[in-house]
Amino acid sequence: MIKIAGVKFKKAGKIYDFKSDAFVLKKGDCVIVETEQGLGFGKIATIPVEIEKREKKLKQIVRVATKEDFLKKEEIKALEKKAHDFCLQSINNLKLFMNLFSVEGTFDQHKLTFFYTADGRIDFRELIKLLVKEFNIRIEMRQVGIRNLSKHCGGVGKCGRELCCSSFMHTFEPVSIKMAKEQGLSLNPTKISGVCGRLMCCLTFENKTYKSLKRSMPKLGKIITTKEGKGRVVRQNVLKESVLVRIDDDTQIEIPVKDL
Repeated sequence: MIKIAGVKFKKAGKIYDFKSDAFVLKKGDCVIVETEQGLGFGKIATIPVEIEKREKKLKQIVRVATKEDFLKKEEIKALEKKAHDFCLQSINNLKLFMNLFSVEGTFDQHKLTFFYTADGRIDFRELIKLLVKEFNIRIEMRQVGIRNLSKHCGGVGKCGRELCCSSFMHTFEPVSIKMAKEQGLSLNPTKISGVCGRLMCCLTFENKTYKSLKRSMPKLGKIITTKEGKGRVVRQNVLKESVLVRIDDDTQIEIPVKDL
């Protein structure tokens, strides 16, 4: 048996499992952990639990964050801001068509990762030379999608709530226009797109429910027999589990699916 705890490094980031051993930890505690990039600063997202030993070797929680660790975290934030400002200036000077939106430094200050969006491939060799010369540190340029930009920057969606991607979503699920059709939504791009300009992630949340409910409903255009006579299904109210039927005399009646 081993004891593991879930740790995340960003507000809405993915939760990773780490061996917690004898540490007494509660949700929200800040810890220093081993990562593939070196030491990392994270927060406990799920309290330690005992599980069967896994085949995959897990990294270790090194210690609960100390006062010195918090001071070092502030130093890294200052370095990230300085690197962000310098990189933006260099991008403008080199006239590169890229949108830098975030810089992340490792806890051991051995590497800086620059996140950006762009329409195509960017030749940033000269930019890397300038960054290495300025900071004398390992540099990585990482191109990401427009959704990652929204996740990082945050904002408010059309529903009036904080963006799902920046508040609780750990990963992005595939979204298709078929989901909007399944839910009977308007196919107007401005109404089903999020602030990132892509289809809203929330289309995936209820898609399984809609598909499940629609299996027991008569399809649009189907002729069915009602108490008032035969009629054609002209509309489905999926969440209400009812259909609107047009009778032969052009009157329309709403009938619960359970009464059909």
